[in-house]
Amino acid sequence: MRSQIDIMASILNEAVEGAKKTRIMYRCNLSYKQLQRYLKLLLGIELLRSISKKGSNKTDYFKTSAKGRAFLDAYLKLEALMT
Repeated sequence: MRSQIDIMASILNEAVEGAKKTRIMYRCNLSYKQLQRYLKLLLGIELLRSISKKGSNKTDYFKTSAKGRAFLDAYLKLEALMT
C-alpha cells in the first residue's frame, strides 16, 4: 500500500517536465477525487505550480517547482537508503 508521501512523490515525478491532470491521474493510478485532493495539497505547499496560457485563467498543466524537485531528491535518497 502506498503512503501519502509515495503518492506525492509520484505526482511530482510525473510533473517534472509538465503534465496535464489526466496524465497525472492515469500514470499515478489515482481517482479524480484523490487527484484533486493531492493537487490542492501540493499547490498549497508550493511543491507544484499550475501553468496557464497567457491571458487565460484556466490551468493548462502542472509542473514541479524547485521546492518540489528538492522534495523529490530527498525522497529518492531516503528510498535508496531503505532498500
